[in-house]
Amino acid sequence: MGILISRLYEALAAFSNGTPSRILMLGLDAAGKTTILYKVKLNETVQTIPTIGFNVETVTPAPGITFTVWDIGGQDKIRPLYRHYFEKSDGLLFVVDSSDQDRLKEARDELFGIVTHESMSSVPFVIIANKSDLPTAIKPSELIEHLSLHSISRQRWYIQSACAVNGDGLVEAMTQLSNMIKENRKRTHN
Repeated sequence: MGILISRLYEALAAFSNGTPSRILMLGLDAAGKTTILYKVKLNETVQTIPTIGFNVETVTPAPGITFTVWDIGGQDKIRPLYRHYFEKSDGLLFVVDSSDQDRLKEARDELFGIVTHESMSSVPFVIIANKSDLPTAIKPSELIEHLSLHSISRQRWYIQSACAVNGDGLVEAMTQLSNMIKENRKRTHN
């Protein structure tokens, strides 16, 4: 059994050609982006402060998956700078505070501004519906409606319920993004 797992890991690593995928992690301030990054990197919940600028970390959330994640601050004065990071991105993790219903329209507008930019228009993305453990959190199916995700047809997307504090849903979100990136590479190289 150990040999099978070892060979599977080698095959996955060979497929990824050893170069980490370049991932942008964007979203409004206080959505939990930095908490997610360090939960995946260190498997610890760290105290964070608002990100002014960015954090960059290489993470391996599951065997065969390696991402260089650019976690960029989400304050409204920083968001216009997002476009400077779009070039050569393989995927997008867009983090939404699923318990903050007052800012869902703002999150939707920001998401659409990102995914409709010419440099991001073919990049697959995963919406991480963070803080799903809170009683005020809305379900992913409701979030799909609030974010108008059904109107996005040019690129692949996925939504994952998650909790950055305990790590629920994070590996699933990143595994799904990795699969979509691999499919996107196959399609663009054929």
